[in-house]
Amino acid sequence: MQEDILINWSPQETRVAIVESGSLQELHIERAMERGIVGNVYLGKVVRVLPGIQSAFIDIGLDRSAFLHVADVWHPGAAMEPGGTPRAGAAHLPIEKQLFEGQSLMVQVAKEPLGSKGARLTTQIGIAGRTLVSLPRDEHIGVSQKISPTVREGLRQRLQAIAGDGAGGFILRTNAEDATDKELDDDVAYLRKAWQRICDAATRSPTPSLLHQDLHLAQRVLRDMVTEHTHTIRIDSQEQFGTLRAFGQEFMPAAAQKLELYRGERPIFDLYAIDEEIAKALGRRVELKSGGYLIIDQTEALTTVDVNTGGFVGNRNYEDTIFKTNLEAAQAVARQLRLRNLGGIIVVDFIDMEREDHRHAVLAEFRKQLARDRVKTMCGGFSQLGLVEMTRKRTRESLAHILCEPCPMCKGIGMIPTARSVVYDLLREILKESKQFSPREFLVVAAPRVIDLLLEEESPNLVSLSEFVGKPIALRSEPAMDPQHYEIVLL
Repeated sequence: MQEDILINWSPQETRVAIVESGSLQELHIERAMERGIVGNVYLGKVVRVLPGIQSAFIDIGLDRSAFLHVADVWHPGAAMEPGGTPRAGAAHLPIEKQLFEGQSLMVQVAKEPLGSKGARLTTQIGIAGRTLVSLPRDEHIGVSQKISPTVREGLRQRLQAIAGDGAGGFILRTNAEDATDKELDDDVAYLRKAWQRICDAATRSPTPSLLHQDLHLAQRVLRDMVTEHTHTIRIDSQEQFGTLRAFGQEFMPAAAQKLELYRGERPIFDLYAIDEEIAKALGRRVELKSGGYLIIDQTEALTTVDVNTGGFVGNRNYEDTIFKTNLEAAQAVARQLRLRNLGGIIVVDFIDMEREDHRHAVLAEFRKQLARDRVKTMCGGFSQLGLVEMTRKRTRESLAHILCEPCPMCKGIGMIPTARSVVYDLLREILKESKQFSPREFLVVAAPRVIDLLLEEESPNLVSLSEFVGKPIALRSEPAMDPQHYEIVLL
């Protein structure tokens, strides 16, 4: 299906929307003050080596030390997967025999810091180009598993002839399948120059230091997001259009040909109501065209998606209604995962279906939609409880974590105590205070709705407590106070 890429640029933020048939499919946001660090190469310093978990913490100049596991410490002769990554379970020297505190180490960020976790590192440096990923510390030539098996060996031999021996390894990316020898040769030259710049910087830089930074979001659009289905790439900044066109003409001319400067009077994101779609993607409830809806809850450990029929009653029978709702939900869930960039463990609770062929059809449709995702996904079948469990690789923060923060009132749980609960809490607190102190009077300072409840429905309980403790209880309304908080002042 044909897609358009819209780039909304401002000095503080770049937003990229991928639109397919008028519908927003993916959203990427990069803020100048919060730019991602995956792919960055640092000269770091080992601050702690932990033999118990075979890991080390590396200072690379961020707020939190980054994390390096022994499996990510590359060494010559390490067993490699076809894609060029260290093979799981490969034999490694204990980390305490490879690293020591205070050691300078060149590392690359493999995963962004997420929540309270620091960045994940690797010492196997990989520099991405248009068609290749350079592995300067290895002689291995790998091929993306998404490339057709019938052409893999031929591509490997072509690259081997172009790159020669003894000058580092490479991984052929997916878009290398149709690359010409000149495109491969240009990429090899560019990546080797980039590696030489990194090595030169490492010899003269203190620790910790940034040695190499990955491309910014607008450049990565040309490098990573343009496919044969991309119709146009429109950007609304004339200055960035010129910069991006020059970059594209040098490194990826085919993608640069699709680049256009947007000159419309309306904001570029208004073309497909992108801002309205973003607002919807931050809510729990997602409406389906049939009248059904999804409820999406994101937690630290996993994300749950609940499918409901809502107002959809169907035209034939109840089983047919459920089946059609689940089919639509399968498409909507896959789109929401991409749009919200939800990762980790995801559990989808489709509406229970009695017929086995319906379950197979819904699962097939769900897997078909997941296959369109640029991020790696794994999907199981229906469990005994009727749930579908899947995983989606975490590569960056979710949309909600980028655009939102926990509510200061509810602390992120989504609920606050009722006014009556607050009233009963403060009445118990007054009783407790009366046993320890003997003030002249108690003064309760609380939100207006709490004070109103004390003056109306709960006034008999307030009078009874005042008589029991033998002290007057005064009330003062404070509009600026949180509804769940109160103060008891001893006068």
